[in-house]
Amino acid sequence: MAAALPAAAVLTALAAPAYVQAADPQNGPTATAATSDEGGGKGKGRAELPSEVLDLGNWKLTLPVGGDEDPTEIVQPELDGYSKDPYFTTAESGEAVRFRAPVNGVTTGGSSYPRTELREMESDGEDEIEWSSTSGRHTLEVREAFTHLPEDKPHVVGAQIHGGDDDVTVLRLEGTKLYITEGDTAHHHLITDDYELGTVFELKYVVEEGEIKVYFNGELEATLDHSDSSNYFKTGAYTQANCENSSPCDDGNYGEVEVHDVSVTHED
Repeated sequence: MAAALPAAAVLTALAAPAYVQAADPQNGPTATAATSDEGGGKGKGRAELPSEVLDLGNWKLTLPVGGDEDPTEIVQPELDGYSKDPYFTTAESGEAVRFRAPVNGVTTGGSSYPRTELREMESDGEDEIEWSSTSGRHTLEVREAFTHLPEDKPHVVGAQIHGGDDDVTVLRLEGTKLYITEGDTAHHHLITDDYELGTVFELKYVVEEGEIKVYFNGELEATLDHSDSSNYFKTGAYTQANCENSSPCDDGNYGEVEVHDVSVTHED
């Protein structure tokens, strides 16, 4: 029987400066100039920037906009002052970051599906990281909620471990069924068959000694064997639908995830 999902705790946002929005004719609004925190900002009202909610220091962002098979990427230090409505912005509560990817979005060369997703980077935020599943201990903890699914094919990925040129394991929602995948096996392990949109949960990946342990709300759900040296974590909204299998083919048909907190640790 599927496990019941507990109510989420409230994330208290950390203090950070406010920013002035400047128009970018190619990529839309970006936050570029710091301003005073008087009368607003974290601790005094709704967070305005994703970086006021999440520590984005060791991430880069891929967006579903840009050229064909050449989506826009935002890296540090630009990412700390960046938002793009409606794809990457704070949620209405100001206590989470909204990741939205419409079915008609630009895709990467290696996928036919659009994404608004964070990709793990080195600690400086500028260089891509890779780590071995057989050396050290590598942990991703993310607190998030699926908040919208595309029509016809209501499938969205909220977090994943990627290795080489393919997914290693992902957290995948199909309607109300929440799965842990293993390689190309989309339905390797069913976590629950009655997930309700908006329900906040905690996911944790722990990778060491050639194994991936997947925890959901503190409970061990799956242990996967995996040996590879080119791994990295990702989180956000990776919509598993496009204009060929989901209608209407427009911005109003999308997958969406709200991320309340995310952290990564690597230990020798």
